Formats: sequence, C-alpha cells, structure tokens
Amino acid sequence: MGDVKTFEEICRAMSDPGFYPHPVSGLKRRDSHISAVFLTGEWVYKLKKPFNFGFLDYTELDTRRIMCEREVELNRRLSVGIYEGVVEIRGGGGKYHLDGPGRVVEYAVKMRQLPDEGSLARLIASGRISRDEMVWLGRRLGDFYAKGCQVQEVARFGRADVIRFNLEENFRQVLPFVGSLLEKEPLDFIEKASLGFFSDCRRLFDHRIAEGRICDGHGDLRAEHIYFAEQIQIIDCIEFNDRFRYGDVASDLAFLHMDMERLGRPDLSHPVLSNYIEKTLDFGIYTLLDFYACYRSIVKMKVSCLSWSELDDSPRRTEMKGRVSLYLDLALRYAVRFSRPTIWVFCGLPGTGKSTLAEKVGETFDIKLLRSDAVRRKLPEYHSHSGPVSLGTGIYKPELKGRVYAHMLAMAHDQLKNGWSVILDATFSSRKWRQEVRRLSEDLDVNILFFECTSSEQIMTERLGRRKTVAESLSDARPEHLSGLIGEFEDIDELPPAIYVRMDTEKGGPDELLREILGKAYEMRRIQVELAMERF
Repeated sequence: MGDVKTFEEICRAMSDPGFYPHPVSGLKRRDSHISAVFLTGEWVYKLKKPFNFGFLDYTELDTRRIMCEREVELNRRLSVGIYEGVVEIRGGGGKYHLDGPGRVVEYAVKMRQLPDEGSLARLIASGRISRDEMVWLGRRLGDFYAKGCQVQEVARFGRADVIRFNLEENFRQVLPFVGSLLEKEPLDFIEKASLGFFSDCRRLFDHRIAEGRICDGHGDLRAEHIYFAEQIQIIDCIEFNDRFRYGDVASDLAFLHMDMERLGRPDLSHPVLSNYIEKTLDFGIYTLLDFYACYRSIVKMKVSCLSWSELDDSPRRTEMKGRVSLYLDLALRYAVRFSRPTIWVFCGLPGTGKSTLAEKVGETFDIKLLRSDAVRRKLPEYHSHSGPVSLGTGIYKPELKGRVYAHMLAMAHDQLKNGWSVILDATFSSRKWRQEVRRLSEDLDVNILFFECTSSEQIMTERLGRRKTVAESLSDARPEHLSGLIGEFEDIDELPPAIYVRMDTEKGGPDELLREILGKAYEMRRIQVELAMERF
C-alpha cells in the first residue's frame, strides 16, 4: 500500500509543470492499466504502476527499474533517437523531483515526444495515409523480423501447446465477464473453433518452427504505436513478459492486421504483408493470419474487460464496454474465416503453369491437391490406351472427361464435409463443370476461389513440348493437342470478380505469382465470409 500511496503522490507532483527541469508545453497525463505517462511537449515520462496483475508484478521498486531499462533496450530495435534512457525520481514526504538529491523513490522511461498527428492511427482517421507508406512499413518490418527470428531460444514459443496455453488462459480470464459484458454464444463458438484449429492444423505450427518463423518480436504492434516522420518509428513493445513478445511473426503482424480492420481500413494491411513476404519469402504467414488475428482480438477484448472493471461509472467505462463488443465481433469474424473451408480452383489451358501454382498453394496451406490428370490415370479406361491419342478419342472422349470431373468433385465433397479445404487442378474448359463446382460450394456453404492461369500460345507450346522428355509428367497433353484444346475452351465470362482472378503466368516468377495469389485469395475469402455472415 505504501508504494501505491507514494506512486500517486509522485503522479500529482508530475502533473505540475514546475516538476520538470526543462520547458513544458501542454502537459498531459495518459494512463493504461499498467502505466502512467506524462507528455510535456518535447519529452515523455513513463512510469510503471506498482501493481500485480498476475501476468506482471511491478510491486517491487527494483523490478520497475529493471523493466524500465528493458523497455528502453527493446524499443531501440524499432526506433531511432526516441528512447533517451531511464531517469530517477527522488524525494519523499510529498516532495519529489528529477535530477536532484534524496533517495530514489521511482524510475521512469524518458523518451522524445512524437507528434500525435504522425501516428498511423491518426493518419488513417484523417485519410492521410498512402499505400507507399504501408509498403515502406512492410519492408521495415521484414528487415526487423529477419533479424529477430535468428534467436534460437525463442523457437519453443511457437509450439502448439504453448500457444494453446496462452489461448486457454485468455478464455479463462474473461469468464467472469460473461453475461455482464460478453455474450456467451459467440464466445463459445470462438473457443470451439480455435481449439478445433489446433487439432486439424497442428502441422502448420510445427512447420513454422522448422522454417524459423518464431521470433523475439514486438508483442503489441498496433497503429497507435507506429509513427511516420522522416523515418518509421515503432514504440511501446512488450517488455514485462517475454511470453507475450516471443512467438510467430504471424502473431505479431496479425495484431497490426486486426487493428487495420478495426480502424476500417483492412485494405492497408495487404501492402504491409505483401512487402514483408517479398523481404522474407514467408508465404506461410497467410496460413495462420486469421487464427492469430482472432487471438489478438481476444487479448484486446480481455484488456478492455479489465479496464472496464477498474473504472467508475463514467464515459470512459462506457467506452470500454463498446470496445469489448467491438473486439468480440472481430474475433468472431476471424474465427469464421479460419474455420470455413475453401475450394481453390486452378484452371486454364495445359502449359499455363496452373499445376505448379496449385502445388505451391497446397504445400503452403497443407491442403489436399486433386489433379484431373491423376484422377484420369486411376480410371480403368486409361490403361486400355497406349501412346498419344487425338482429341475426342480414347482418354479424351467426352464421357471419360465427364467421369474424371465427377470423380474429382466427389472427392472434393468428402474433404469439405470433414471441414477441410481442397485444391482442384484441371482445365475446367466447360462452363458446365465450372457451374458444378460452384454448386458444390453453395450446397456446402464454403468459400470458392477460381484462378485462371493464362500464357501465350508460344509459351504453352514450349512447355508442352518439354513434357515429352519428362517421364514423371502426369499430363498427357502435348503440343499437337493445343489448337484443339484452345478451340474447345469456353471463355470464363460467367464468374464474378468476388470469386475469380485471371493470372498471366508470364508476368513474374513462381514466388511473385504465389505472393499475388495469396494476397488476392485472402481478400476474396474475407469478402465471401462477410457476405455469408450477413445472410445469417
């Protein structure tokens, strides 16, 4: 109790401009549940509150000193010239000062004050943020995470059991607020979907560890902590608990991703993620983005609940209640997104590169890939023919093609019924079969994405020609078939933009194309889930 009383006396002293040994303009105090911050115009002083919240314990003065020093050290990783150091507050008996005699009674982080109007949150609110600035941010973060993920001792924080512990802890900590602040039904759905994700997708977490994607990150990467000036300044990382800062890069970026959506600009997240991927080749970030965005929403919801419980009946308390509802809604939307299966359709003429891209997406998401060429080879009729055949005969008979598509869609149906996404790789040259796969998505209420791969006839001919020398090629299409295949391909003009993208595979290498596909797919799935939620 003595520390708390002293702390309040210090805060009252710091609310007087005369306390500071430098000019003060516009003195303001801002509080979070763990800190008290004083803005003086040029400098900011941040104190740790002497409380024990379970996940942190600041009741000892020496601990507060250590954590102030730790905050300065960690935040210098993503800022330049902002964190001045740790200062001592001395005095007693109700009289306190900086840079003077007496015993040390408190410590504060001293940092340069950044202009509020330069924060990403303010720039978004005023409509003054540009795509170029978000590209710049994505590249800056890519450089940071490339270094942070070299710390081997943090890898265990990416394990599914560690993440599950953190997740279940959050759900336990919000239980007291169910009924008064939180609706039980959506919270139950989010918890069930999250725990189910662990059971179905455990290999994704193991793969992230194997790829070296677990890092000593920021832990609280949101718009109000990012400033644009002559250079990007990112402040206020988590110093009080390594467990909240260590983790998958996807978890760190998901916090910012979620904040962009909270602020009504989900489109701003794409250039950040795309340029992060360009720097790091971390295509797998999309596999866990919605899951971690849901987790981050729950964390913010929990913090809002705790803040609400500490406030008296006031406008601030009403604001916290609104935040609780906002973050619960965001968490629900992310939970629906990561738990809703998707049919990925890679279609187009042979030799356009669709199979290569379909395989890359399958490897990235650990999704089953169904190829029409592989299905065809399992049919008894296939083995009754040897050597190349003309279109319309043998393995290219219309009735045999129909059986291939019917069998492929039946296998896709089984995957989707079990709650798993699936990738279909076939020409889908007929509108009939494109309509059939759309009907399957509607019947099962799942997402569907069409990626039509295209290239010039010359490139297709060259690629098909190389298949003659590749013994393991599944496809039976050869250059002599191409003109006929082009002639029978029914233009894809019936699919709406919400489910269809045309990809020119000559305009970039496989990695660049994959990055584009993943970004477009994420946005298309987001829109489809929003439409689905509006129907219910």
